[in-house]
Amino acid sequence: MVEHLRAHTGPADDTLTHTTAVQPYFFELNWWFPQLSMLFILACIPVAVVARIKEKELVRLIGAGAADMLGPAMVVLLAGGVSVIMTNTQTLDTILHAMESLVTGTSAGVFTVITIGINIPLALLIPSSSGHATLAMPLLAPLADFAGVSRSVTITAWIMAHGLTLMWAPTSVVLVGGLAIAKVSYDKWLRFVWPLLVGLLVVATGVVAIAAAA
Repeated sequence: MVEHLRAHTGPADDTLTHTTAVQPYFFELNWWFPQLSMLFILACIPVAVVARIKEKELVRLIGAGAADMLGPAMVVLLAGGVSVIMTNTQTLDTILHAMESLVTGTSAGVFTVITIGINIPLALLIPSSSGHATLAMPLLAPLADFAGVSRSVTITAWIMAHGLTLMWAPTSVVLVGGLAIAKVSYDKWLRFVWPLLVGLLVVATGVVAIAAAA
């Protein structure tokens, strides 16, 4: 059954060639990381002109911004390495077989609820959305095909789980840093935000379950 799942998933996005499983929209212009990276660099020029930033300062700011992205880039590379190891050692096949037994006979709505439940602890361990996606999507995509749930709904369930988790996860640098700047203790933040998070989780789960069943 694992081979059957693989046969219907299509190739994943490639870093350079942008090979996709579905036809891109016309307004995407077939752009991918190389073109988008150049767009960011070119966009710095009019910003520097408007802000009256000198050439040396502009280069320094670009370098500082690139340095800030080094950490997330390393997380993505490490997550990609884990995915390669899982594939080559057939660990991914084993997980797919076990998860296939879990989703067999379940409705599309139940599958999306399971997807949210699985990704909450993953988001806690991997706060980087890119790294989380690199690790989780090779597993979720074929399972979604098997359960008859569209990949767009599966991605929505994944990102909802990830986003809600980062609003309370102590591994989130943004959350911990923001609390430190605001001088708010973590336990005080949890007491304040947990009713909102529970409500958002219920609404998000209901929305994706309805979308999957529709």
